[in-house]
Amino acid sequence: MTEIGIGIIGGGYMGKAHAVAHAAVGAVFNTRLRPRLEMVAASSKASAERYRADFGFARAADDWEALVRDQGVEAVVIASPQSTHRAAAELAFSLGKPVFCEKPLGASVADAEAMVAAANSSGCVNMVGFNYIRTPASQYARALIANGTIGEVTWFRGEHTEDFFADPDMPSSWRTDGDANGTMGDLAPHMINASLALIGPISSVMAQIETVHSDRGGVPVTNDDHAQMMCRFENGTMGHMFFSRVATGRKMGYAYEVTGTKGAIRFDQEDQNALWLYKAEGPEVERGFRKILTGPGHPDYAPFCQGPGHGTGYQDQIVIEARDFLEAIADDKNCWPTFADGLAVSRVVEAARTSHAGGAWTQVGRV
Repeated sequence: MTEIGIGIIGGGYMGKAHAVAHAAVGAVFNTRLRPRLEMVAASSKASAERYRADFGFARAADDWEALVRDQGVEAVVIASPQSTHRAAAELAFSLGKPVFCEKPLGASVADAEAMVAAANSSGCVNMVGFNYIRTPASQYARALIANGTIGEVTWFRGEHTEDFFADPDMPSSWRTDGDANGTMGDLAPHMINASLALIGPISSVMAQIETVHSDRGGVPVTNDDHAQMMCRFENGTMGHMFFSRVATGRKMGYAYEVTGTKGAIRFDQEDQNALWLYKAEGPEVERGFRKILTGPGHPDYAPFCQGPGHGTGYQDQIVIEARDFLEAIADDKNCWPTFADGLAVSRVVEAARTSHAGGAWTQVGRV
């Protein structure tokens, strides 16, 4: 076993999740590379030191550039705001360091394109964080679709809906300013990524994007609250997606339905340890959706728990991501999803914005 020094930029919501994941991943998956929590960077000395002490890092910095340049940091995890992603990744790649970057890949398509170019030029391992698709249930759904269990796919419906901004009296914050922090920049990428993973590339979209609460505490809201999008996949499948941060009652509405010629699949992240499968076989009177509880026989479940139906949780998805990142570094070979896959998501978001502005179907650019 070989140690590898991990530096994490950001110690907030996702920074903590990645710190916990790298502290646990060696024990869960017996990885060849064992992470050493070398350094955490935050926006102030006080917060950086607090994260260091709370999460178990050896050192702290109030400058992300110092973290990236530090010789003890051998791989970089970017868990800071979108506006910082590009510069941090480009510097890390220039120093020959592997990078894991939280979604979205950058604050714009231009950022994402530049980050992919830097990754390709460096030859370094690169990975973008789409954790929800890594649940054992969704991994199993991907396998069922790929092996033809539900036949030829004819329809996809997906949503990523939450209600953290449903209350119109919620005050303004960084989330209410700038496209990158709106629903299309924040929530939509997760379900778009799921659709690409389950069905394949999207060729065209027709989208509507809205700001439901345009003023919060006297401060204008400059980004979107919810959006809907019809889409056509390259394989001919029809689809529809809905994204919202004002969906009252929804806490983690990452959900999808896939209809095929021989069956169908349903999944909802609020019940993440169950997958619903319908097979068009047997007597009609005995047909119906069957609830499959995940267990040790499903992808990446057994390392966490030996009991069927006991379940995995949100943090476990981040641990699986950490395993994949470390294995990619050990093999010096990228694994899905790479920066190029993150760019593919950004291009769909860009096409949706263009469609909304022009009120017409819009082709999706290719990576």
